[in-house]
Amino acid sequence: MRLKLILPVVEAEKYEKPEVCPYGCGGKEFWLRQAVQKQVRDSTQSEVLARRSECLECRRTFRVYPQGINHKQFSQRVIGMAVMLYLLGLSYGAVVLMLEALGLWIGKTTVYEAVQAVAERVPGMRQANLLQGYRTPALGADLTSVKCKGKWLPLGVTVDALTGLTLSIDKLSAEDAQTLKEWLEPILDTVDAQVLVTDDADALKTAANENGVYHQVCKSHVGRNTDALIEQLQAALTNGCNPSLEQIGVSVQQALLDLQRLKELIHLRQPDAQGELESMYQRYQEAKSSRGNPASVAYRLRNLFLDRWNLWPRLTFYRSWQDPIGRKLDGTNNATERSIGWHIKERYRTMRSYKREQSALNVSRLIAHCGNHLESGLNLAALIA
Repeated sequence: MRLKLILPVVEAEKYEKPEVCPYGCGGKEFWLRQAVQKQVRDSTQSEVLARRSECLECRRTFRVYPQGINHKQFSQRVIGMAVMLYLLGLSYGAVVLMLEALGLWIGKTTVYEAVQAVAERVPGMRQANLLQGYRTPALGADLTSVKCKGKWLPLGVTVDALTGLTLSIDKLSAEDAQTLKEWLEPILDTVDAQVLVTDDADALKTAANENGVYHQVCKSHVGRNTDALIEQLQAALTNGCNPSLEQIGVSVQQALLDLQRLKELIHLRQPDAQGELESMYQRYQEAKSSRGNPASVAYRLRNLFLDRWNLWPRLTFYRSWQDPIGRKLDGTNNATERSIGWHIKERYRTMRSYKREQSALNVSRLIAHCGNHLESGLNLAALIA
C-alpha cells in the first residue's frame, strides 16, 4: 500500500474571513462582537481564541475558528493523525495508544467516528457518483471479497485501464453474469468506455457482451491457466493408455505436439493464429463425453482447443487497439489487481474482519482515494470537517 497524506495545519493566529452568513440569510456583512477562549486538544496548542461574529442581516451570531480548529474538542491535525495511523494498519485501539504516547488523549470511538466521517466525504468511488467528468476509453474491472461479520462480502473494483486510477469500489449482491452486467453498465456509460479489461471469468465475458463493449482478457491469467491445463493433459497422455484418442483417430504423439504448439501460441498471442487453433479443435471435435463418468482425455483436449479458439479475439485484442491519442493496453488486468491489493487487501490483512459492510466500503474507498493522489499527496484537511 502506497499513500502520501498531508496532515492539516493548525495556525492559531490565522482566521478565514466569513464570506456569507452560515444561517442562510444571504448576509455578507459581519461585526466582530468578542473573542472567546476555546480549549483544544492538539500537539502544540491547548487553547485558542474563537471570534464571535454577528451577521448584520439576520442579527444572529456564530463563531469563526483559527485554521485547523473547529467546534470539536480535537484539532483537525489530531483527527488527521488518527485517520492516517488507522489507514497505515493500526487498529482503533492501537491508534489510541499511539496518540496517548504523544500526550493526546483520545477515545477509540472518536477515532472510529473520525475515520468513517472522513471516508464518507471521499468524492467518487461509488457506482452512482464517479469522479465528476472523468472519461476513459478502457475500463478495468475485477472482483474480490472481504469477511464481514463472519460472511464473505463481494466487492467490485473498476479502474482506468490505461492510467491505473481507481474509479469505483462497490458492494455486490452476487457474482453472476446478470449482477456484473448491471454493475458495470452505468460505469461504462459514465466514463464513456468502449473496452472492458478483465480476467478470464465467464461471467465477465457475458457482462462485456451484453454491455456491447470490446473485451480484453488478461493474458497473464490465460497463460497461467493454459500452462496448468497443458501440464495436466501431458501427464495424462504419457502415464497411461488413451482409448478415447484412438476412437477419433488421433495418436498420442499428435496430441502432445498439439499441446506444445498451443503453449507456444498462447505465449506469442498473434491475432492470425486463430485459424490454426480452429484446425486443432477440428481434430478433436468428434470426442464425446460419457454421462456419469469423468471426461476422457480426448474430450478434455476438445474443450481446451475450443475454448482457446473462441477466446482468441479477446486475448489478442490489445495487439491492434489504441485510443485516439495513441495509448495502448498491455494485455493484462494488472491495474485492477494492484488497486485491489493496495487499497483493499493490504489494510484488510491486518484485521480479523469488518463489523459493518459500510465500514468495508468506507475504508477501501478512502485508501483508494489516497492512492489516487500519490503524486501531489492528499490533504486530509479537505476531508475533515
